[in-house]
Amino acid sequence: MALRSGTEKSEGNTRGPADDQTERRRLSLNPFFGEADPVGEMSSAPPKHRLPDGPMPPSTAYQLVHDELMLDGNSRLNLATFVTTWMETQAGVLMGECRDKNMIDKDEYPRTAELERRCVAMLADLWNAPDPSLAVGCSTTGSSEACMLAGLALKRRWMAKNRDRYPGGARPNLVMGINVQVCWEKFCNFWEVEPRLLPMEGDRFHLDPQAAADLCDENTIGVVAVLGSTFDGSYEPVAELCAALDALQERTGLDIPVHVDGASGAMIAPFLDEDLVWDFRLPRVSSINTSGHKYGLVYPGVGWALWRTSAELPDELVFRVNYLGGEMPTFALNFSRPGAQVVAQYYTFLRLGRDGYRAVQQTTRDVACALARKIGEIDEFRLLTRGDQLPVFAFTTAPHVTNFDVFDVSRRLREHGWLMPAYTFPANREDLSVLRVVCRNGFSADLSALLLDDLRLLLPELRLQPQPLGRDKSKATAFHH
Repeated sequence: MALRSGTEKSEGNTRGPADDQTERRRLSLNPFFGEADPVGEMSSAPPKHRLPDGPMPPSTAYQLVHDELMLDGNSRLNLATFVTTWMETQAGVLMGECRDKNMIDKDEYPRTAELERRCVAMLADLWNAPDPSLAVGCSTTGSSEACMLAGLALKRRWMAKNRDRYPGGARPNLVMGINVQVCWEKFCNFWEVEPRLLPMEGDRFHLDPQAAADLCDENTIGVVAVLGSTFDGSYEPVAELCAALDALQERTGLDIPVHVDGASGAMIAPFLDEDLVWDFRLPRVSSINTSGHKYGLVYPGVGWALWRTSAELPDELVFRVNYLGGEMPTFALNFSRPGAQVVAQYYTFLRLGRDGYRAVQQTTRDVACALARKIGEIDEFRLLTRGDQLPVFAFTTAPHVTNFDVFDVSRRLREHGWLMPAYTFPANREDLSVLRVVCRNGFSADLSALLLDDLRLLLPELRLQPQPLGRDKSKATAFHH
């Protein structure tokens, strides 16, 4: 029997890649997704990278999106994020009722604007503003926007004081630790400010007060202090920094303001560390930001930026809108955004009060400290922090561990559903790689016990590895959110 030539196709090999793609799209839809008729208008899935030719039933569209999102990680098991992953049902209902209200339209939605104003007043009081009625502030989409606004105010104040020097080429600079959130580097890039970053040294993983003061000069617009570093959960010594800058002013006459990036700690310290002086009680602190969607206990995204008085916020940055027959000042980079998160923040302030916040944050810190202590008792690990400032702690492998590393631990925990980030520290501690655990409201003692069980379960297999499995350093991240 003669062989077929190579140019001929057998009957069983007539399908090409386009046919396979069409067949896969046809089989991508469950026939039950149809509104009534399981086979009506369900011949193929819609395209993914262009608009479909026609509409589809809402239940079908919902199910398609819902099914794809099942591949996301479980937010409640995400130990990387600082962002709130649980709220009460009533808060969710309120947010649903306000999601169509545009926060920027303060004259159309005066009560939503009033709730924003009340939140600012409550935070000014919480952060010990000399006169909370004189403090100014606004809601933002998060701490990143709040930091941009605070940095912009610092730069404009510096420009006003140096009108004769700035046009001639004097370049403003901002002093901060290398552990700051990446938004500060963005601010310096976007607004042409020189970032002066203090590296880590030894067991000091954040800013050193005297070293920060030594970096300041006549072009310094301010110093950023972080109340709760994302790298290890530790507070930076704000009072000591202000004292060093006070001494600098006595010696040189330089009056350098401080901004406190309290993205997380500004909603922890007032309730759990009341004797810690870090806020507007320090005259040199001109502005503070926080994330309402972190330890403010609200779903993303809402942040807050406050200034001690209107003198710290240059008037040319403020826009005024008609509000109940008068003027209401606004200061923001974003315009249209839903009022839902601001309403949820006011609800949470009203719902919890000081005692409620204290109870929630203390429980979270207790869980963090207990979990850190138990992980520290495991021979293969060494704690860097213990969760006794932010409810956050970092740990690394012990010096004698050579057959696995933190990246192996992170990878194996993901198999159990846990998202625990592993990352390398910045200069001058690039040699140090750690795991970090962020405890939030909703991460209970029961969940922490399950995490500990899974961690202990995978250790015997990790011990059998001949060496670490290796990693792509470019993918290592500090999870700065």
